[in-house]
Amino acid sequence: MHSIKEKVSNAAAAGKEHVDILKAKAEEKAEKAVARTREEKRIAEEVRKAKEAEAKMELHQAKARHAAETLQSKQSHLIGSHCHHHGTHTVGVHQGQQNPVVGSTIPTTGTVAPTYPLGGYPPSHGHI
Repeated sequence: MHSIKEKVSNAAAAGKEHVDILKAKAEEKAEKAVARTREEKRIAEEVRKAKEAEAKMELHQAKARHAAETLQSKQSHLIGSHCHHHGTHTVGVHQGQQNPVVGSTIPTTGTVAPTYPLGGYPPSHGHI
């Protein structure tokens, strides 16, 4: 599920891409109008295509950045959150540390990280 902020940011990036493409087409049209040879017209067309590709690349980079920001925001809310049902802290790491690989040894403590999915339910303790 995408956050509203991510959707709005993606829409703004798509709008910017559309404007950049229209600008490239207008520039191509102006260059073709003053071009005297077929080669100059072909160069103008290739420049437009390059600018369109650059605009699309920037759109995809912006979308990836927005998705990363959303994920980072979600993860920062999960790290160190308090479980009210059991009165314990959820499994996580402090900010600035990397997430341990599930089932691997944590280098700072020498303990083994849990093998269950961090986003899922931990194994039950005999409760049904």
